[in-house]
Amino acid sequence: METVMELRRNNFDVSNTVDTTDRASVNLEVNRMFRELFPDADTRQIDRCFSDVTVLYRGEHPSYRACDTAYHDIQHVFEVALAMSRLMDGYERSRRSSESIGPRRFAFGVTVALLHDVGYLRHVNDNRHENGAEYTRIHVSRGARFVERYMADSGMGDLSAAAKEIIHFTGYERPASRIRVPDVMFRLLGHMLGTADIIAQMADRLYLEKCRDRLFPEFVLGGLAAGGNDDHRPGILFKSVEDLIVSTPRFYKTARARLDQQLGEAHKFAESHFEGQNLYFDEMGKNVQYASVVAEEHDLGLLRRHLK
Repeated sequence: METVMELRRNNFDVSNTVDTTDRASVNLEVNRMFRELFPDADTRQIDRCFSDVTVLYRGEHPSYRACDTAYHDIQHVFEVALAMSRLMDGYERSRRSSESIGPRRFAFGVTVALLHDVGYLRHVNDNRHENGAEYTRIHVSRGARFVERYMADSGMGDLSAAAKEIIHFTGYERPASRIRVPDVMFRLLGHMLGTADIIAQMADRLYLEKCRDRLFPEFVLGGLAAGGNDDHRPGILFKSVEDLIVSTPRFYKTARARLDQQLGEAHKFAESHFEGQNLYFDEMGKNVQYASVVAEEHDLGLLRRHLK
């Protein structure tokens, strides 16, 4: 494996080779893995979903408004789809006598990854909410209903029920062990999906800045963070931006426990994909370490990059 460039570019993935803001770049990399694993299969389902999710997030779908959640944006779903594909690739390359995921379930995994946060999108007739972040607490359930319909419309109707359930591995509404899946392979895919959602976020080059500039405002709208000193809504977890940032090392410990205990250590397949190195954990560690410095200094000014 070639040595990763020392200076990672802001919009690029953990390998510093894929621009995760560019649909074509991510789509090509996912297709490359798919074709290497399954040379006789075609990528039509994968390509269609990349196209469809782009239409949705841009607001070009007749039934939905454009994505207005700055943190849970189209780059995030591209990053999760890329991470999901790498976990599936790593599994296939290390499985030995275990059952293959196969091309159809691989395409299924990419599809649910691309659509896992669609529950944040507002319907065109939604006049009750001003931003999709107001759906934070129920976005997984909303997304599950959408994914179920999408599978039926895209020729994968026999997998609709599985898709509706597996999307819950990205949320906290149900313990992972209580999510109903058809068989052990779909549970594996669920573990991978939940894992991809966590590691793609926390390994982002701009993770801490995105938490400060984008995630905290979403949490305010979603009722998870206080909008000011006089905000005493029930369920608030963070009183300030600083509170959110300094909690990152603690959140990492919780996330790591979830990855290991509830999501079956699916992260280990990243090592198989990257030939022995888990680049996601490497980058996550850097972010957590820097968050610890910010917490010790009580200085958000150490996060010098500011996002639009």
